[in-house]
Amino acid sequence: QVQLVESGGGLVQPGGSLRLSCAASGSIFRIYAMAWYRQAPGKQRELVASITNTGSTNYADSVKGRFTISRDNAKNTVYLQMNSLKPEDTAVYYCNAAIATMRTPIPPDEYWGQGTQVTVSS
Repeated sequence: QVQLVESGGGLVQPGGSLRLSCAASGSIFRIYAMAWYRQAPGKQRELVASITNTGSTNYADSVKGRFTISRDNAKNTVYLQMNSLKPEDTAVYYCNAAIATMRTPIPPDEYWGQGTQVTVSS
């Protein structure tokens, strides 16, 4: 069994910063790509940023230059540093990861966290 647990969400004023964390735990053999998605009320879930197990990153155009995704492979953790936050960044942020487990290392399965609320408002 694998779990992804997010933390770091909250209420912040426009222009402020937040750092999200997502830790994977359980019977993990290998973690491949990790990513952050978000879903605002009435909208579809969208990819915010992703990072491969070798550190290559990809960002949505709307967050380029403001958000930074990183990972600590030793801690099975992915981070999202969010700067210059805007009201339109308000959403539930979800962690996503492709994980191979000890029981079934091939192929990796996709796992999701429970989500953490980010609200940008004055």
